[in-house]
Amino acid sequence: MDELVRSLPSPTLPGIQLPRLDTHKGWLFKWTNYLKGYQRRWFVLSNGLLSYYRTQGEMGHTCRGTIPLAAAQIELGDACHLLITNGGRSYHLKATSEAECQHWLSTLQQAKVNANALIHHSDDSGDEESPGPHDARVLSQGALKTLASKLDDLSTCNELIGKHGAALQRSLSEFEDLRGCADGTDKLKTVNERAALFRITSNAMINACRDFLDVAQSQNRRWQKTLQHEQEQRHYLETTIEQLAKQHNSLETAWREKPTSYTAGVQISREVDESDENDEFFDAMEDAPSFITVNAETKHRRSGSSQSMMSGGVPSDWTLHENGTSDSNHMQLRRTRRSRIPDKPNYSLNLWSIMKNCIGKDLSKIPMPVNFNEPLSMLQRLTEDVEYSELLDRAARCDSSLEQMCLVAAFSVSSYSTTVHRTSKPFNPLLGETYELDRLQEYGYRSICEQVSHHPPAAAHHVTSQRGWTLWQHITIDSKFRGKYISVMPLGKIHLKFHSSGTHYVWSKVTSTVHNIIVGKLWIDQSGDIDVVNTTTKDTCHLKFSPYSYFSRDVPRKVTGVVEDGDGAAHYILSGTWDEKMESAKIVDSSQGSGGSEGKQKTVYQTLQPKLLWKKYPLPDNAENMHYFSALALTLNEPEEGVAPTDSRMRPDQRLMEAGLWDEANTQKQRLEECQRLERKRREVQTMQAQEEGQEMEVYQPLWFKKKTDETTKEISYIYRGGYWEAKERQDWSMCPEIF
Repeated sequence: MDELVRSLPSPTLPGIQLPRLDTHKGWLFKWTNYLKGYQRRWFVLSNGLLSYYRTQGEMGHTCRGTIPLAAAQIELGDACHLLITNGGRSYHLKATSEAECQHWLSTLQQAKVNANALIHHSDDSGDEESPGPHDARVLSQGALKTLASKLDDLSTCNELIGKHGAALQRSLSEFEDLRGCADGTDKLKTVNERAALFRITSNAMINACRDFLDVAQSQNRRWQKTLQHEQEQRHYLETTIEQLAKQHNSLETAWREKPTSYTAGVQISREVDESDENDEFFDAMEDAPSFITVNAETKHRRSGSSQSMMSGGVPSDWTLHENGTSDSNHMQLRRTRRSRIPDKPNYSLNLWSIMKNCIGKDLSKIPMPVNFNEPLSMLQRLTEDVEYSELLDRAARCDSSLEQMCLVAAFSVSSYSTTVHRTSKPFNPLLGETYELDRLQEYGYRSICEQVSHHPPAAAHHVTSQRGWTLWQHITIDSKFRGKYISVMPLGKIHLKFHSSGTHYVWSKVTSTVHNIIVGKLWIDQSGDIDVVNTTTKDTCHLKFSPYSYFSRDVPRKVTGVVEDGDGAAHYILSGTWDEKMESAKIVDSSQGSGGSEGKQKTVYQTLQPKLLWKKYPLPDNAENMHYFSALALTLNEPEEGVAPTDSRMRPDQRLMEAGLWDEANTQKQRLEECQRLERKRREVQTMQAQEEGQEMEVYQPLWFKKKTDETTKEISYIYRGGYWEAKERQDWSMCPEIF
């Protein structure tokens, strides 16, 4: 014991480096299995590694195992037992005496501290260099791990000091009681051993405290430099974004002042493109239909550019209106309507406090404040589907059913262009609520919507145009909150019929997803497939809305499609994005290409130069402060005389929200929802009474629509029964319920 005490480091004052106990040898018993139990092994501790051998002679050639101590957990058990856990494996060791066990424990703890200090020593030499974002994250994680390890060391040393101090105190008390007895010499020896262990543990505690302080100070300097670097980068990005915004505004202003010069530039660039002799290749997405489009040779390009893609002498630029009038001239014929609404107030609200109890529930049944709404109802949002009605006007004049299909498909895509920035929720319509949109003077159509069901929420829509088409749809919204995003799944079919030919088209809608509900900036995506079917000629157009992927090389919001005739032969390739434009390219030849992904062959389509089908209108000035409404959306809630008392324009909560009075709007919204619940309970009571009396049950009947089985899809939907516009002409709204 005297040799052991002399070999131990002598106590020093704080701040003086102590000798490191990272080399030690000795016998310990190691647990092997239940048959052999504990077996005697020779253990060697060196450079943070604890190795063991069957005998001392094996040290030169056969090591039975090695335990790294840097990430190991070292615990003291009962009756001279040690437990070392590393990487999910546990080592049970036993010493011959308590003193030997305590000495091994202190030595192993100090070796662990030294091993961690050696691992992170290289980090201390880089204080003067500002790390990048990824390096800073890695260094911070390493520093936190080191500090946590140091805290574990301090906690272990604290426990050992307490245990050894208590044992030393007991020995001193026993020594006082045995003063003058024969056993005094043995007790004195025990006291000396425990005092030596206490001194060793105290030195380890001092070293651990100093190491923790050094690591904390060095990491503090590094974190300060990293924070300063991040602040400088953020300031630089903010300045750059501000400059880009100014340049963008300048370009928009210049384009509005002199649009002809930009149009001429586009025409020149188009002529240069058409004179290019090289073929251009466009790869389809892996999940899209397996095809590749290739532009035809020069002679095909020139002939394609000189001929019209539309029958009836319509120009090749499909964005021109009838009679060849441009959009600017057509706009002059339209009735002047409002072009702005009050700016959206900057009210903050914790979304998670409201949504955390709504995961998995139907959003239509959740009471939400107007802070998450936009000042339009779902009926008005449904009416926005006909914003690009001129596509259907041109389609009505087509003699070719395939060219007509291209325009109808582009129209089905255009209805999503207004949603790219519209992440707010429209108002849920009340049962019996209606909305009319009369645009006979400007666009030749008028539209009527009605909320025909409340649970599940369903709306019916009917549009009639003087320019040769009728559109109707019955849409049920199924929406779910998934924690990080909201999925909105419209269920139902959209029907379109052209008056002159009787051609009938049917298609459905894709799923809309609002991401980053809890953390981050909200953004919306459209994904899924649309099959536009001509039920008369059996022509089809399969459109694929590709979901956004961070790892995809394709443009975001991409839409691709193929137009096929009734026999399955492809005639047109459609491509573009649902938030900007759609183009059509006529197929002149097709062949089987090389193998694609998973060994599948791709069809190579040779096409003429693409023609523009549809392009999105630019947003109005200051749209970011007006809920990102389009020019049409700004006029939807404009007060208008002669509409039905159930019209969405009459909703008090929606009207107050548009005016910026959100607190008052919330009060009115709660009142309307409570009245609707009371009305629903009243109808349920009446139905139960009718059942008890054996009478026919009273079922809610919409005012302007009737339930009917569609002859084409064989689905039950709501069809316009007529009478609304006649009632408006007479100004007879006596049949309308009071819902507001």
